[in-house]
This record gives sequence, C-alpha cells and structure tokens, in this order.
Amino acid sequence: MDFNVRKFATDAGIFFSRAVQFTEEKLGQAEKTELDAHFENLLSRADCTKNWTEKIYRQTEVVLQPNPGARIEEFLYEKLDRKVPPRPTNGEILGQFMLEAAKEFGAETPYGSTLIKVGDCQRRLGGAEREFLQTSSISFLTPLRNFLEGDWRTISRERKLLENLRLDLDACKARLKKAKAAETKAACEGEAVPDFQETRPRNYVLSASASALWNEELDKAEHELRVAQTEFDRQAEVTRLLLEGISSTHVNHLRCLCEFVEAQAMYYSQCHKYMLELQRELGRCPGSLDVNCLPDRSPTDPSAFLPLNSSSPLERDALQIEEVQPPASGTRKAKVLYDYDAADSIELSLRADELITVYTVPGIDSDWLIGERGNQKGRVPVTYLELLS
Repeated sequence: MDFNVRKFATDAGIFFSRAVQFTEEKLGQAEKTELDAHFENLLSRADCTKNWTEKIYRQTEVVLQPNPGARIEEFLYEKLDRKVPPRPTNGEILGQFMLEAAKEFGAETPYGSTLIKVGDCQRRLGGAEREFLQTSSISFLTPLRNFLEGDWRTISRERKLLENLRLDLDACKARLKKAKAAETKAACEGEAVPDFQETRPRNYVLSASASALWNEELDKAEHELRVAQTEFDRQAEVTRLLLEGISSTHVNHLRCLCEFVEAQAMYYSQCHKYMLELQRELGRCPGSLDVNCLPDRSPTDPSAFLPLNSSSPLERDALQIEEVQPPASGTRKAKVLYDYDAADSIELSLRADELITVYTVPGIDSDWLIGERGNQKGRVPVTYLELLS
C-alpha cells in the first residue's frame, strides 16, 4: 500500500486551516469574498430544484410501488447492475387466483363462470398496470434519477471546488494584508534616527534587513493573490454555466411530467374500458332476489342491488310508460354516454352518443328519467346520460 506521509500531513494541514478559516468567517472574525446577487440566486434555485426533485422522485416511487420491500429489492438489483426479475402485479395475481378457483367450482356454474369473467378482467387490469409502471419508470423516474445522480453531482463537485478556491482567495487576501502591515511597520522603524556612536548602527542594519524581507514577502503575497483570484474567477464561471443549465433541466422535467400524465391517463382509460366491458358481461346480480345473475341488466343500474327488506322492481313500480304523458315544460335534451340494454319493456335501450329527450314525472325514482326517441319511450338511468342545457 503506497502511503505518502508528507502528502497526508499536507492535506490534513490544509483541511485544518480551512476549517479554522470557515469557523472564523461564521463568527465574523474574518473577511469573506461575497458572490454577486445573480450568482446567489442561481445557487438558491439549484438547491430548490434538487430538494423538490428528490421529494417528487421518492414519492412517485411510493405511488408506483407501494410495497417498500419491493422497492428495496429493485434498489439492490440496480446497484448490483442486474436486471430486476419480472414480478406479477397484484391484479394479475388476483386474476390467476380467480381463474384457478373457477376450475375448482366448475366453469358451468354461475359462480364459476362469473369468476372466469372477473378473473380475466383482473388480469387485463394487472397487465395495464404493468405497462403503466414500465412507461412511467422510463419516461419520468429515470430522467429525475439521472439529474440527481449525474448533473447534480457535477454541480455539487464544482461548487465544492469553488468554495475551496474562495477560502484560498480569502487566505491570500489576509496574508497580503498582514504583509502590508508588517512592511509599513518595518518602514517606520527604518525611518528612526540611528545611533551614530557606532560605525554601523545595529538598529539601522536590522531595520533595513526587515524592510527588505517584508518587501519580498509582500511581492510573494501579491503574486499568490493574483493566481488565487484568477483560479477563483475561472471556477466561478464554470459553476455559473452549470447553474444556468438548471433552466434546461426544468424544461426537460416539464416534458417528462407531461409524458407521465399521458401514461397515467391512458392507464386509467384502459381500466375504465375494461370495467365497463365487465359490467356489460355480468349484468345485474341482485343477491337478495336470486342467486343467479341476470345478464341483461347493467351493474351500474341504481336499482341493481336492493336491500333485503325491499320489494322487487315489478312490485314497487306501478308506473306504466305507455300511459305517461310528457309535462308541459321541463323537458331537456340529453347525450347518451354509454350503451344500455333495456332490462324490460318499461325501459328504453340506449346507444352511446345519441341525443334523446328526457323529463321526470311524479313517483319516479330520482335515479331514473323518462326518455323519448321518436315514438319510443321508456325509463332510462341518469348515470348513463349527460344532461344538456
């Protein structure tokens, strides 16, 4: 092992002197070179960007993967530079369990056939979630991590170097100030009247030697100050350019944020589509009336699930659609949002995006309206409509 004692001692001495100097600056016992206001604003903006980027990155990880154990596992694989093994999503696992249960109960039974439909939907939801996680990781998390582990580390390194050069510059200024004070003092002592009782007065010789020595020290301090000032200015310019690049970072993160929102919107849209398809497949399952599902009824029907002490729709509904007359006023146009198949003769089937006339009548449930399309008339669910002014 190559251990350089002299270099170690030199580095330790520099570190100790800088620590003392930094402490004196904090206590107001030493002068400090101040940066201009624009530079300070750039530093503050960079720190703010780093802090909030780190918080957003960590919380996005939590949103995408709520399981802390899985996050730790992915972190370890990443540090070991190994590919994370494929992991099924919770939706896919649930779907697989439902499909296996359907085999046990029998695919021909009502419960088994429903388990197959729901399980297949859960697997599709899990697949959509997997695709969303992959897209978000590539388009959003990766750029944020690259900034924190790449650009920000470079900025931090250059800022640290700038701070060390500033301390060196202030130390050179302090040495120059001390050398000027000593040189002035030596010059004043040299102007004192010598004792001419001696052939070559001793105090005159000593003062002249001290003055020459401090002149040499002053020249050396001025040279060191010029070199330190040049290095500091060059490093300040490099750091300034890096800090001004934060604006480009914001633009890049803005683009990544928009891509994240698009991926999230597509994911929820797919989930909504899958659930609507499942609802249409399942229809209505009023467990209080019959253990068998009625496939011709939508699960979003407000009356699909009834309390145990309620009567059936046929017993409760004494309304005859053919006898209902539209009110003199209060009719409105409505746009149909989704397809709806009528469950019986008193309901009106709907097709998405069509326009119908709707109105209410006394005695009808608030979740329903009377809809008209030409000569056709029937009850329609409010949740399937967008009422137009």
